[in-house]
Amino acid sequence: MKTWRLIPASATFKSERYTPILPSILIFILQADAAAPAATGASSGSNVFVEMLSNSGPVALGVLVLLALASIYSWTLIFSKISGFKKATQQSRRFLRVFRKATRLQEIAAATSEFQPSPLAAVFDEVYEAYKRQTGGYGPPRNITPLERAAQTASSEALTRLEQRLTWLATIASMSTFVGLFGTVMGVVDAFHGLGTAGSATLRAVAPGISEALITTAAGIFVAVPAGIAYNQFAARLRVFASGIDDFARELLNSLEEIPARGSAGGGAGPARPQDLRSPEREA
Repeated sequence: MKTWRLIPASATFKSERYTPILPSILIFILQADAAAPAATGASSGSNVFVEMLSNSGPVALGVLVLLALASIYSWTLIFSKISGFKKATQQSRRFLRVFRKATRLQEIAAATSEFQPSPLAAVFDEVYEAYKRQTGGYGPPRNITPLERAAQTASSEALTRLEQRLTWLATIASMSTFVGLFGTVMGVVDAFHGLGTAGSATLRAVAPGISEALITTAAGIFVAVPAGIAYNQFAARLRVFASGIDDFARELLNSLEEIPARGSAGGGAGPARPQDLRSPEREA
């Protein structure tokens, strides 16, 4: 049998006086709970890279330091080669204009010191020295073969100077991915070791090793891609330089071979005219 208990009116008024406060307290608690994860997510997102580094082992940190040094060296080479190739191209164009406008070999030889970055100036100096040893600086060359050999030697030396340290870019481009892969393998090994130590397949057990593997892989790709692109571009520029040097060497040797014909065109076996483009250095 149920019994009913009467509540005094004064008690009802007391409870009704406190009921408007309860919803406000609940709303405040819910807002605080919703704001706490958001703040935690923002802070973790900003420090995710630092956390990944802190979770990495000594092998991964060593791989990252090695890749950082390789990246710094590759970018130094890239900027150095860009500057060197630009100077060589500009000076070669200027030297060709001087070479084709000059009237005597001595004029060109005196101006080569102003075009030192140009490989064409180096080829001209070598051929001109061989020409002077053969003829004393006057008249047509007696034998064109030594001049051709001098041009080939100078061309090879000029290209070697342009190629200096360029193989390091190819080495960095090909080896950085393998170095990063080594860090990846060691990270996976660390992840399996943590999994075996924990005894259960939990995210906390494998997360440090997986993050270590991913960060080394990304670093290896970041270092290898710019170095590979730069090496291919510089190799193409070197082929252009080699073609230009060969063309200039043929033009120079043809001019030296034409000295007798130009000298005899004015009348018989007289000396070459001084106003010719590549004439001997003596007055008519």
